[in-house]
Amino acid sequence: MSKEEPKSQVDDEAEELDECPTEPQPSGAQASRPPLGPEPSISDAPPPATLQEDDVHRIDWSKSFHGLSTQPFSKEIADILLAPIDPDDVEIKPDGIIFLPEIKYRRILNRAFGPGGWGLAPRSETIVTDRSVTREYALLAHGRLVSIARGEQDYFSKEGIPTASEGCKSNAMMRCCKDLGIASELWDPRFIRKFKASRTREVFVEHQVNKKKTKIWLRKGDPVTYPWRETKLGA
Repeated sequence: MSKEEPKSQVDDEAEELDECPTEPQPSGAQASRPPLGPEPSISDAPPPATLQEDDVHRIDWSKSFHGLSTQPFSKEIADILLAPIDPDDVEIKPDGIIFLPEIKYRRILNRAFGPGGWGLAPRSETIVTDRSVTREYALLAHGRLVSIARGEQDYFSKEGIPTASEGCKSNAMMRCCKDLGIASELWDPRFIRKFKASRTREVFVEHQVNKKKTKIWLRKGDPVTYPWRETKLGA
């Protein structure tokens, strides 16, 4: 009569595994079905900040204030930024608000910092309402934060949202340029009064579609354009 051999630890573990209940395995169409995941979403919100501040090439400009007010720009750059604007570059809106076209701001920035030496970094997600687009941007120059401003632009149909997004970016850029002193005369009441007195005119006009009569501002020498038609006072 042979003695029963003792069971090894491996045999005991195998028996325990056999006794454990197992989950049924999917088969057929269930096995080939991919696992469900979260619904995809579309967002241009800046990613969470994970970069280091000690490397200017790896700074998260959606959160960082790196370089803000650390030192002034060189005199050569400052002279370009603070140079008086040419009155011939200034335009006027029909309601009498004077402004500098956004391309003129870009040319000043290019002269001061060089093409590629400045840029705009989004600081927030784009917000689209029923009538306008708005987003916050940071103006960067030579690897430092210069200014932050929120741009906005109206639109009239959904097809115009992409164009409004570009207009929003340009609007933020022009607002940031105020902190650099660019075209500061546009907010100087004395300059405004002098410019309007010497270079603009008020014209009575009639809307050619709805026949509404009003008064608009134009630069001297500029013609009245559609949809307006120049009229005499009281006509």
